[in-house]
Amino acid sequence: MFYVSEIQTEAPCHFQTQLQKKVYEVLEELQIPFQRVDTDEAITMEDCVAIDEKLDMNMVKTLFLCNRKQTDFYLFITVGNKPFRSKDCSNALGVARVSFAPAEQMKSMLDTKIGAATVFSSLLDTENKVRIVFDKEVLSEKWYGCSDGTTTGYMKVRTEDICKKFLPYTSHTLSVIEV
Repeated sequence: MFYVSEIQTEAPCHFQTQLQKKVYEVLEELQIPFQRVDTDEAITMEDCVAIDEKLDMNMVKTLFLCNRKQTDFYLFITVGNKPFRSKDCSNALGVARVSFAPAEQMKSMLDTKIGAATVFSSLLDTENKVRIVFDKEVLSEKWYGCSDGTTTGYMKVRTEDICKKFLPYTSHTLSVIEV
């Protein structure tokens, strides 16, 4: 049985990564309320079903993508149950071809591993090398469910707070595409 803790509204007592620590510091600074749970390691969207049920929301799917030359990077955020089609995403972005960025790039640029990609990694992208791209469907959701930068910590915040408070704080512009 997949473990999901009771809902909490405060930061964890101990942090697994610098990113995770920074996430909770910034949420507090921006006065963005959240609910969170600790879990067994969740890597796939199937792992997130119990998390969605506990937090009464739908987890987003966050993908770290790049162009063929690995010179342009994208954090593509879509609804969790939508299949990813590289061709459709490439067309919507106006890029010849996007694919998954290498795990090493994800670790060095976003300080996360596979399964923990999150919009919160934009806190570490101080040079704006990663373009934040939302699937239009994400914006219609009241709640934004995502990782806190780890594969064992998940939260829900208002989608509006991510778009209007958090992303401006990181100096990232939100791009919206329809796929």
